[in-house]
Amino acid sequence: MQFAFRNEIEGSMVKSMLGRHGISRRLLTKVKFDGGQIMVNGIEKTAIYRLEKGDLVTITVPDEPDNEKLIPDDVPLNVLFEDDHYLVVEKPAGKASITGSLHPTGAMSNAVKGYISRKNYPNQTVHIITRLDRDTSGIMFLAKHRYAHALMVQHKFRDTLEKRYYAIINDGDLPDSGQIDLPIGRRDDSIIERQVRFDEKSKNALTSYVVTERKNDLALLDIILHTGRTHQIRVHFSHLGYPLVGDDLYGGNHDLISRQALHCHHLQFLNPFTDEMVHVELDMPDDMKNLLK
Repeated sequence: MQFAFRNEIEGSMVKSMLGRHGISRRLLTKVKFDGGQIMVNGIEKTAIYRLEKGDLVTITVPDEPDNEKLIPDDVPLNVLFEDDHYLVVEKPAGKASITGSLHPTGAMSNAVKGYISRKNYPNQTVHIITRLDRDTSGIMFLAKHRYAHALMVQHKFRDTLEKRYYAIINDGDLPDSGQIDLPIGRRDDSIIERQVRFDEKSKNALTSYVVTERKNDLALLDIILHTGRTHQIRVHFSHLGYPLVGDDLYGGNHDLISRQALHCHHLQFLNPFTDEMVHVELDMPDDMKNLLK
């Protein structure tokens, strides 16, 4: 792939100018040794070349090879948004986001690998930007090449990323809206569970919510994650005494539904390549809808 940038600082090195545009040293190394190219005003140059103001720098990034350790799954994939740089797909409940050593197939990463293999895209590496717990359904966000992934990590674009979730809890005295600002860390006696804790082992976690419906002694919440801690929504509401329906890890049970009633229904982000805000919506699945009927 090729990307072009106009230099704005007199005397800047090529590598410094590209760094301001999110091209990392690691990616420059790939360009240097794996078949890429740097051109300044149509002439090949090195990364330490000194630029004049207004110079046009074009960088050719080598294609990313197939990861042979990731096995492609030939399964349907519901694509919600796609361009040359990003891919947004639906993850059903019960499917892991990434493979594990004991389960080398059956995850979303395998399904996406199968998709990009069938499409014969030049970049065959799967770059997951946002993942979901196995039993959480909804929207997953991926990059189609390493530069697109790196840009979404930068504050300028990461801060535009918004994920919203539907969750169902047992109705009670929870206010109609609010914010939960409580730090989260791993439980000392578990490698899986998290908890609200107030020590050096925790990280800040902020969740906001609105109750959108109360029915059948249940409450439907529309939740915004302002931070991305593991199990954040599940831990925060369990700590308040409102575990998610079906979440037996954090105080719920399977009397009404066989998994935690949690679904990522909204994703928005500023596309670094088009400077347009992308909005993706995904309807709540039937197993959660049926709870409210």
